[in-house]
Amino acid sequence: MINVDQQAKDLRIHRRSGPRIANAIIAVIALLIVGIAVKVFIGAGQIRWDIVWEYFWSPAVFSGVGITLMLTLISLVGSIILGTVLAAMMISGNPVLKLIASSYIWFFRGTPLLVQIVFWFNLGLFLPTIDLFGASVNTNTIITPLTAALLGLLLNVSAFMCEVIRGGLISVDQGQTEAALSIGLTPNKALLRIVLPQAIRVILPTAGNLAIDLLKTTSLVYVIGTREIMGTTQSIAAQTFYVIETLVVASLWYLVLVTISSFLQSRLENYLARSDIRTTSKIRKVI
Repeated sequence: MINVDQQAKDLRIHRRSGPRIANAIIAVIALLIVGIAVKVFIGAGQIRWDIVWEYFWSPAVFSGVGITLMLTLISLVGSIILGTVLAAMMISGNPVLKLIASSYIWFFRGTPLLVQIVFWFNLGLFLPTIDLFGASVNTNTIITPLTAALLGLLLNVSAFMCEVIRGGLISVDQGQTEAALSIGLTPNKALLRIVLPQAIRVILPTAGNLAIDLLKTTSLVYVIGTREIMGTTQSIAAQTFYVIETLVVASLWYLVLVTISSFLQSRLENYLARSDIRTTSKIRKVI
């Protein structure tokens, strides 16, 4: 009996130690690969790290960071507003509204963002003037590189944000809407006051990832002369010929901004999760 118990104990120890040894070997191999990559990139490469450090703190690059954040925030807020409207149209019973929203999503999701940005920048080629309230305005005075970048980013991201918000809205039980309507709320108020607050917890993780992707996607607008991070560093590279160094500067700044954004997203998700726990505990106390 003792031998059987001892054999079972040894078997359990062997089963536990096997995965640990395998994980340790994988970790060592991974560290070796990372060490070799770092040595090749930093040690054997010809990168001037003093130049990287100098331009990382350059006022011109700081200005580019500010423009990147501005493009991201305006496009994100605008896409949330427009995406919410489109999502409401998609889940409405009106076939005309649903057709308009689905057509918008089909077009802006189906064409590359870079093509859209370049299109808005060159809008004046086929639409030289825009008539506003009886006044004729030159298109090029309105569609600057900055406004073209905002239009391209906002309209494109809104199509994706619409699907994110729509997925969150349909995740809320239909009984919530029926209950809201039964106490006298209008469909719009039921959507804004009852359904949308509950859907935010489902929407937030995907919307946060979309926002981070938007932050990096702003680098595309440098092709139309916008001086965000990528445009600023490429302008510096054209003048100084430090191409790799300025690309490293741009990469480091994007890493910093994405890291901060990811931290804020995780904090917000944790906050909402704590509020869910508090609500559940209160319900249990009442019950």
